[in-house]
Amino acid sequence: MLNTINVELHGKRLTDFHLKRIVQADAQSFEERITAYLSDVFISSSSAIGVVFGHRQRDELGRFADGHFVRTSEICSARKEGKFWVITTMNSRYVLASFKRGVGRASLKTFLRATQGRYIYTPPVLQ
Repeated sequence: MLNTINVELHGKRLTDFHLKRIVQADAQSFEERITAYLSDVFISSSSAIGVVFGHRQRDELGRFADGHFVRTSEICSARKEGKFWVITTMNSRYVLASFKRGVGRASLKTFLRATQGRYIYTPPVLQ
């Protein structure tokens, strides 16, 4: 019988490119308060998935710590503010500092095409 070990990846080291984009985003002023910055972002099932940086709700237990992967709640809106895309969820606003190579921008375009500026509610249970 084989011994199996499950490993969960909870974080990622940010590269110089990611940090540079986050610094640029932080220097930009936005229309409303920003909750956090996301790098290596792609959109899946109406949520953004990426590496979080500077989350306002980070706590001593390590939740939302810099470099951790995060999946946002459903995206209510997405719009470009200056150089960066900003997504709004029910309670948060995230700046998309960089996209995951190969799939990130394409997933955002697909999401925008599918929603056409409307919020599409996903039921909590699919039948």
